Amino acid sequence: MTYRVALIQTRTPASHAAALDHIAPLVREAAAQGAQLIATPEGSNILQKDKAKLLPQLVLLADDPVVRGLQALAEELGVWLLVGSALVKREDGKAANRCALISPAGEIVATYDKLHMFDVDLPTGETARESETYEPGDRAVTVDLGEAKLGLTICYDVRFPALHRALALAGAQVITVPAAFTRPTGAAHWEILLRARAIETGSFVLAPAQGGFHEDGRGTYGHTIAIAPWGEVLGELAHDEPGVLVVDLDLAAVAKARAAIPALANTRAFAAPETVA
Repeated sequence: MTYRVALIQTRTPASHAAALDHIAPLVREAAAQGAQLIATPEGSNILQKDKAKLLPQLVLLADDPVVRGLQALAEELGVWLLVGSALVKREDGKAANRCALISPAGEIVATYDKLHMFDVDLPTGETARESETYEPGDRAVTVDLGEAKLGLTICYDVRFPALHRALALAGAQVITVPAAFTRPTGAAHWEILLRARAIETGSFVLAPAQGGFHEDGRGTYGHTIAIAPWGEVLGELAHDEPGVLVVDLDLAAVAKARAAIPALANTRAFAAPETVA
């Protein structure tokens, strides 16, 4: 059985109103190409790296104008819509980097808060301290769409194979990795990490990305990509401009890859390593 998906590449602005105007035509374009599931990148609702400017704009997920606009679009177009992540306020007042899955009825049916915070000092001199702004999640999430079972991750999560393995062991056939990768790390690691996660888990990996130079001054890598369970690239936007990537997933390929290399079935528990003098 084939399942048509679309991955949206954006250059999200620094305000909600501009972000919705930016992303809505891309979602409509994807639906017009017959996509049953449309996925957007990390930070689809707003991107602003200045915390003092960002935090006052954040609202609860249910009140976010971009998310509400995408809910209306999903219902109008009759599609599943994965908001790769929205930067939102939590009920306790803290901020979250939160993925939200919207049903064809326009309802939010699942959410996932990014587990791994991007706290790094890159060789280029760039630094990031995501944990200073966002509260990390504490649970992995899978969602059954009927046609396919999704495992949800966000961006930096791609560097943690145990999460992807747990999602696959829980039955996920498709793992989503919406991202806003930096340009240096994207050029070095983006494709190889995504292909590795696909091969290790025998899963489709779908990675919609932010791309280009944003009004808040950041640069993101783009190169939205879809990977098959055997590790081959199904499609890629080989640039950093906004756009739509549509691919057809042959879901039978998941069982075929996992039967050929049964790494999930062959996994064994083991004791922690001991240092031998």
